[in-house]
Amino acid sequence: MPSTKARILMMLFEHPHQFISGQEMSDAIGCSRTAVWKQIKELEKDGYRIESIPKKGYRLKGTPNRISPEEILAGLKTEIFGRHIVYEPSMPSTQKRAHHLAEDGAPEGTLVISDEQTEGRGRLGRTWHSPKGTGIWMSLILRPKLSLNKIPQLTLMTAVAIVKAIKVVTGIECQIKWPNDIFYNGKKLVGILTELQAEENQAKAVIIGMGMNVNLTEQDLPDDIKKIATSIQMITGKPCSRAHLIQDIMKQMESFYHFYLEDGFGLIKTLWETYAMNIGRIITARNVNGQVVKGLARGINDEGVLLLEDQEGRIHRIYSTDIEFNG
Repeated sequence: MPSTKARILMMLFEHPHQFISGQEMSDAIGCSRTAVWKQIKELEKDGYRIESIPKKGYRLKGTPNRISPEEILAGLKTEIFGRHIVYEPSMPSTQKRAHHLAEDGAPEGTLVISDEQTEGRGRLGRTWHSPKGTGIWMSLILRPKLSLNKIPQLTLMTAVAIVKAIKVVTGIECQIKWPNDIFYNGKKLVGILTELQAEENQAKAVIIGMGMNVNLTEQDLPDDIKKIATSIQMITGKPCSRAHLIQDIMKQMESFYHFYLEDGFGLIKTLWETYAMNIGRIITARNVNGQVVKGLARGINDEGVLLLEDQEGRIHRIYSTDIEFNG
C-alpha cells in the first residue's frame, strides 16, 4: 500500500489542472485534514510546487527534476507493466538491481528506475553514460514461457515498442540498428540490453534494460560520444517529460508482448523491418571471436536473426554481434 504522501501526490498528478480540497483528500485516503496538510508540506520540501488556496484546496504547479513513481503510476495505462516500480534517485545499475529482484521472485512487469546510474552498462560490458536527471535508465522484468532460442525476439519487440512510443509522445521518427540500438539521423538515441535467467532450456526471467537519452544537452555528453549520440531535447529543442515517455513505452511494450505471446513474431518482424536502418545496405558484422562477414543485409528471419548475403551469394545468419555500415 502506498504511503499517505505517495497517495496525495498521485491524486495531484491525476488532476493536474484543478484544485483538490483537503477534505476530498482526507476522505479518499482515510486520514485527517491535518495529516494531509503535513504531507503537502513534506512534498514541498521534496521540491514539488503546490498551490494552496483556502476553500479551494491544493493544485500541483511544478515538479522537481527527477522521475517520480507516483507521476508514472498516475498516468499509466497498463495492466501489469510498470505497476510495481522500484525507484531510487541513484543506483549502480538498474539491470543489476533487476537481476537481484528477479532472483527473489519479483513479479512480471516489475520496473526498476533510477535518475542516475553510476555503473551503467550496455552490450558486451560497455559503459553506458547515465547522468543524473537527464535520461530514462530502467529495467523491466518479464517471465515469458519461452524457449531460449526465442529470447532475442524480445529485444526486437522492445525496439519496435520504443520507436512507436517516441513517435507518439514526441513526433520523432526513429530507426532501429540491429540488434538493439535506436537511432535518429545517424546518431544513437536508445540502447537496449536483454539478459536472462534460465532453467534447463526455458527462460525463468528476462531482464530488459533500456537507456534513453531524453533531456541531455551536448554539454552532458562525453567528448568521445558527442559525434555519435543525441537526445530528444537536442533533436526537438525542448525538454520532454520522462514520465510520459515511460508511460507510453510500458503501454506499447505490454501490447506488443501480449500480441507476441498469443500470435507469434510475424507482426513484430514486419514492423521491425519497416523501421530498420540496416536493410538493403552493405554491412560488416564482427563477432566477439573476431570473425568478420561482409555483405548485403537482406532482413531478419522468423527467429529474429539477421540475414547477410556475401559477394558469392551465400546467406549468413548473424546473431548478436557488432555491425558497421559500408554503404
